[in-house]
Amino acid sequence: MKSTGLLVDCGAPPTGDSHTDCHKVIMPVRDALDVISGKWKLPIIIAVSRGHNRFRDIERSIPKITSKVLSKELKDLETHKLIRRTVYDTQPVQVEYTLTPYASTLESVIVALQQWGLQHRKKILGK
Repeated sequence: MKSTGLLVDCGAPPTGDSHTDCHKVIMPVRDALDVISGKWKLPIIIAVSRGHNRFRDIERSIPKITSKVLSKELKDLETHKLIRRTVYDTQPVQVEYTLTPYASTLESVIVALQQWGLQHRKKILGK
């Protein structure tokens, strides 16, 4: 199994250990991308980090997101322990969304992706 910098060379046909090593490299990357991929997850995380904690506040802060999509994405982010949903026993019932301490671990990932995206955009678009 040949190493190419940070990644294991997965170009060879999978055999025994090489397939296992390749799988060990790819699966965590896929898992991470699944958590933050899509059109809405990062805008939701950013909105909540900027103090938009109620459903309607989040919805208003993200143009063109629907209530149905926002609800689904919030549940998904909650499942991944990035957002905490707190229900207050008031009349009417209040629900607030906040980032968990675990969500802060995404900061370096997002910054790295942003930097790579800027470099990639320059390379592809020449700007």
